[in-house]
Amino acid sequence: MSQLQPYVDALVSNIRFGKFLSVGFVGMLVDMSILTLLVEVGSLTPTLGKVCSAEISIVVMFILNDYWTFNESGKENTRELLRRFARSNVVRWGGAGVALLVLHLLTTTLAVWYLLANAIGIGIGVIFNYVFESLITWKTHIESE
Repeated sequence: MSQLQPYVDALVSNIRFGKFLSVGFVGMLVDMSILTLLVEVGSLTPTLGKVCSAEISIVVMFILNDYWTFNESGKENTRELLRRFARSNVVRWGGAGVALLVLHLLTTTLAVWYLLANAIGIGIGVIFNYVFESLITWKTHIESE
């Protein structure tokens, strides 16, 4: 067996990926709603609003993923939960950074509507987030060995 096989097996789970996408859809709704509120009511720039909306959606998605998508990968003690949350936050900011960069570039250079630019950025960050959340946050490759 190849050394990479446990990693590949961990990522190729239609059920897990479907759950991840479902949670991501909820996260996108949270992100878009908060971003809209912050830009339209709070008068923040889309880029600054995205920083706030991304963190709130990251917290929501962590909770949903921990209790549903990756429930077989987590341990129940508080210390492990906090470690997973910290890892998830770092990993998710990789994907959120991609989305933030796309949003900023599309809105400032091409004058794309900020919500469309945000959706495009989120879409680009999905695969990044799935791979790194699976392997770093929940370490699903360990259960595949």
